[in-house]
Amino acid sequence: MMRVAELYGGSLYDLAAEEKQERDLLEEMQGVQHLLRENPQYAALLSEPSIPKEKRLELLDQAFRGEIKPYLLNFLKLITERGLLFQYAGMCRAYEQRFNKAHNIAEALVRTAVPLEEAERGKLKEALEKQSGKQVVLKERIDASLLGGMVVEMDGKTLDGSVAGRLLAIRKKVEEIVL
Repeated sequence: MMRVAELYGGSLYDLAAEEKQERDLLEEMQGVQHLLRENPQYAALLSEPSIPKEKRLELLDQAFRGEIKPYLLNFLKLITERGLLFQYAGMCRAYEQRFNKAHNIAEALVRTAVPLEEAERGKLKEALEKQSGKQVVLKERIDASLLGGMVVEMDGKTLDGSVAGRLLAIRKKVEEIVL
């Protein structure tokens, strides 16, 4: 059974693709998601059942009319009416996944102990694109527990080149020898 977020996000992607506006809508969706994350009280207000539905829809109009595409504004109204605004982040993710698949884009999550330098980032992106045959979008996270090196997760695979990963591998080998 398809989850609600996948159904709604995928349906919005289909509509945007039909209208050749999928990239623009993705950027706008991410902008709205950022605003809702930065202003959780606004999202709570839009989800408050004690506020009449018409007033909540009017608040959306006041905030977004002329700022985002009508498709997205109507989408926000629809999910607000149905009490699904709390699933908006999942809908954005589903939309982005459909966009990436349609445009041969792969996301790579890169965890490092310290931020990557621009040259390292470029070399890593180039190597991943060559290996995968896809355009790669890097998403970076700092994880001090790695001690050094990096862990890359892409297309369901994990490449562990971290110091912590190497130490764990050594520990396992030593345990195998001892036992």
